Amino acid sequence: MNAFVIRRATRADVPALGKLAAMLVRMHHAWDPERFMIREPIEEGYGGWLGKQAEDAEAVVVVAEMVGEVVGYAYGALEDRDWVQLRDECGALHDVFVLEHARKHGIARALCAAVIDGLGELGAPRVVLTTAAKNESAQRFFDAMGFRRTMIEMTRELP
Repeated sequence: MNAFVIRRATRADVPALGKLAAMLVRMHHAWDPERFMIREPIEEGYGGWLGKQAEDAEAVVVVAEMVGEVVGYAYGALEDRDWVQLRDECGALHDVFVLEHARKHGIARALCAAVIDGLGELGAPRVVLTTAAKNESAQRFFDAMGFRRTMIEMTRELP
């Protein structure tokens, strides 16, 4: 088994974060281009934004390093009460992504655990997340991590 390290992201990780986040965005967009937006240049835009989130006191951005390469990341943040969603204050796990060659080593589980722990330390009473309907493997993964299904998003395009 390849050893990996989970650590907080830093400004030096922004290029790697941009690359990984762009892969995540493109994967979602390929599943449903009408639902999931894509705005180029993703690497610079999303990477820079994640770099700022890494410095935000109400967010947690972690990376997984294997043999000196950043092979995955996860991002979560505190969320305020949302009356429209009927959701009280919480932590939200927004992103989890691991490069294909680094999968099946427990990295995604470790990344999620680090974000969940970090959000708990920030005072989150629970963690919520959403997954793409077509991402059945992620849904099984999150089920196994103890998440339960609470909402189903539905989309209808307008003429």
